[in-house]
Amino acid sequence: MQTTSRSILVMGVSGSGKSHIGRDVASAIGAEFIDADDHHSPTSIAKMSRGEPLTDTDREGWLNTLSNLYRQHREIGHDLVIGCSALKHHYRDVLRRGAPDLKILYLHGERDVLLSRLNSRGGHFFAGEHMLDSQLGTLEPPGEDEAFRVDIREKPDRIVARFIDHLNHA
Repeated sequence: MQTTSRSILVMGVSGSGKSHIGRDVASAIGAEFIDADDHHSPTSIAKMSRGEPLTDTDREGWLNTLSNLYRQHREIGHDLVIGCSALKHHYRDVLRRGAPDLKILYLHGERDVLLSRLNSRGGHFFAGEHMLDSQLGTLEPPGEDEAFRVDIREKPDRIVARFIDHLNHA
């Protein structure tokens, strides 16, 4: 038996604040938060650490894993927020296999803001201007009918409040 639950995706390129905002959204609604980066294969992490962008083939198993996590949470009636780049429409479609009613928060930022954020964080396998440019080149931004879009220059608590309000009125 399937019970009612919310499946939420916090998406954007690296440096947009997916993990921070995703955790805050999850906390605000009493959901579990999963950082999609924690589910990359060791091979993909090594590839990104070398500054090599992932291909669609590299991402296939990862996206299927995330889709299955949405499905599992829906089946037991638990809300789930995943922070994931989900750069292409196709990637988001794969996630919707596990969460047909997926709600999306798109964290949009200009390149210079994103690069500044990336350069200020340490200890993450994804780094570098080349990798950011690769993600920006791959990004197929969701339209208004697919996602709630916010500018990452807004304060995190304001972003979360606006999105929660959107969820409550959607």
